[in-house]
Amino acid sequence: MRGIAAREAPDLALTVASAGTANYHPGASADRRSQAAARKRGFDLSALRARQVKAADFAEFDLIFAMDRSNLRELLAMAPATAHGKIQLFLDNAPEQSVREVPDPYYGGPNGFEDVLDLIEDAARGLLRRLRTQAPQS
Repeated sequence: MRGIAAREAPDLALTVASAGTANYHPGASADRRSQAAARKRGFDLSALRARQVKAADFAEFDLIFAMDRSNLRELLAMAPATAHGKIQLFLDNAPEQSVREVPDPYYGGPNGFEDVLDLIEDAARGLLRRLRTQAPQS
């Protein structure tokens, strides 16, 4: 998302962060296969580090996206009721896709990471289109 926004929507002032609902591998870098697939598309994930969603995220961010329904439920359970409206499935930004959940690439066979990147890129571009239509016009 960060890379696509920088390339395709530098006019939008966005803060993009990534976090998980579970506290697996805090501080660890992205999976090497994920980094390799992203690198082929011109995205550098080497600076990313795993972290868990924290309570302050629900106040700090205007939108919070879940990659699947399980994480959506977990986020809604973690968030104060006032933040529920900002929590959505990421692929809702890619209505042209036939799926609503980003699958876990670890179980997606030899093209799992590439397939996931296709979905994420579509949703990122859809989100940018949505944000542009909602942005105040000067």
